[in-house]
Amino acid sequence: MSKTVTPVTPAAPVVALQVVLPGVVEPDGLEIRRTPLSPPGSGQVLVAVEATGMSFAEQSMRRGIYYRQPAFPFVPGYDLVGRVAVLGAGVDPGLLGRRIAALTKTGGWASHVLLAAEDVIAVPEGLDPVDVEALIVNGITAWQMLHRTARIRPGQTVLVHGANGGVGTILVQLARHHGVQVIGTASPRHHQALRALGVTPVDYRDPDLEARVRAIAPNGVDAVFDHLGGESVHRSYRLLAPGGTLVSYAIASKLNDRDGGRLLRLFLGLMTQLAWWNYLPNGHSASFYNIWSGRGLRPRAFRARLREDFTAVLGLLRDGALAPQIAARLPLTAAGEAMELAESHTAYGKIVLLPQGLPD
Repeated sequence: MSKTVTPVTPAAPVVALQVVLPGVVEPDGLEIRRTPLSPPGSGQVLVAVEATGMSFAEQSMRRGIYYRQPAFPFVPGYDLVGRVAVLGAGVDPGLLGRRIAALTKTGGWASHVLLAAEDVIAVPEGLDPVDVEALIVNGITAWQMLHRTARIRPGQTVLVHGANGGVGTILVQLARHHGVQVIGTASPRHHQALRALGVTPVDYRDPDLEARVRAIAPNGVDAVFDHLGGESVHRSYRLLAPGGTLVSYAIASKLNDRDGGRLLRLFLGLMTQLAWWNYLPNGHSASFYNIWSGRGLRPRAFRARLREDFTAVLGLLRDGALAPQIAARLPLTAAGEAMELAESHTAYGKIVLLPQGLPD
């Protein structure tokens, strides 16, 4: 999947194709713009984007409810894969033409992006950029929750909510590779695919979900990974085995709530509840995972940890131990369609946008 990128000289300004979120709009309200980019400054690189992704973050930003999102209008896009086309002053010449990945939070939905060179991670040649894209935010999140937050051990049992999603499909594969039994909640339409990954599926709408999980793990599960928030977090906590860990990482059940103030109160309530549970004498632990944790206080350590964990995930991809589940590959200009698909809750795996268009 590798290809040669002709470096763009500073004398030839690049006009980037961008998807712009102009305000709180429906998916078809996303705008396509062409924006001239300045040459990369000192310590920067210009990247020709090969793939970028759809995540829960963009769905929240569309509603204006993502924590500390930029003021409208702005370009969404939480992560990307591409090739370095131009170097700014002081950047390692070896980066020119290299495929890289980057966690961006915003700005990734574009054909070309300016990035700080210290924030890009080199990607080995020979990997499909779509597969790599599916492993940036989702793979790092799954790896860190499993190994750094929950510290799961082989032989244990975990419950993964939304096992059919972008994070979920990676998380269950990482857990199975680590010798962990996985129970995954999802719609019945995805159960066969989850069984193929070695997961024991449970219908997420089953009113007796707790009983179903207890039937599989009578003593409870060693960890629950919960992106739903609300009542689901309390149910997840009740399902923990002695000494088990609850990892909350989103409040997706409140995605359609457009009251930002109420959502902030719900989030603060969740954080308070998780903290309180850690004081109870039952040996359980509960935490909220944030991929950006530590970036502000210890940026070098944050980048080093990101590189280490992403490199580990890419190694599993290279060795064939990890197979990203791609729900759809769509051109960047179909971002609205991609958003509608993501919000339909019918997709299995990651939705990827291709700024250079679909391959022939």
